Amino acid sequence: MSTIARGTADRILDTAERLVQLRGYNAFSYADVAKAVGIRKASLHYHFATKGDLGLALVTRYRRAFVDQLHAIESASDDPLERLERYGELYGSVLRRKRMCMCGMLATDAATLPRAMRESVAEFFAENVGWLTRILEQGRKRRELRFAGTPAAMATFFVSSLEGAMLVAYGSGNVESFDGAARQLLTIVRPERAKAATPTPRRKAP
Repeated sequence: MSTIARGTADRILDTAERLVQLRGYNAFSYADVAKAVGIRKASLHYHFATKGDLGLALVTRYRRAFVDQLHAIESASDDPLERLERYGELYGSVLRRKRMCMCGMLATDAATLPRAMRESVAEFFAENVGWLTRILEQGRKRRELRFAGTPAAMATFFVSSLEGAMLVAYGSGNVESFDGAARQLLTIVRPERAKAATPTPRRKAP
């Protein structure tokens, strides 16, 4: 594919990703994408023959970028709590652009997505739960994290809570509500600090 063709394909994907994050998969058409990119529908079909092909390319690219960000989080810090905080910030940064997690939006349309797209969206969540499970397990072994249940269950809770908090914040326009929910998640896994033993003064007999 030529540089020009690659550039056009990237612009198509950028535009389609934005539309999915703002409206959902079923709420935009090829005509919407072509108009926003400034090309003919025939050109759009040249790059992505069907909407399903476009959708699968979107999810594949989104997953790759998200995994790269997870690797960057691990490279930047060895502190499991800091890693979890930065993971939450991935969602917060999307919300501050007035968008939703693309795979979260696609999940709401799961019943109508082509099979390949459904499977790829499911893999996105599996990758996230797998990464979080490993971070949580390592943190608990090092006694830097403390939580009830299995690491896998807590990882699923993390993803579900962040996606849900995004949805509530997006619908209400209150980004601060997401920030509060993300902070609350961290308190669930933060180990309690030992309190200094303070002698209780004896009460004098009357």
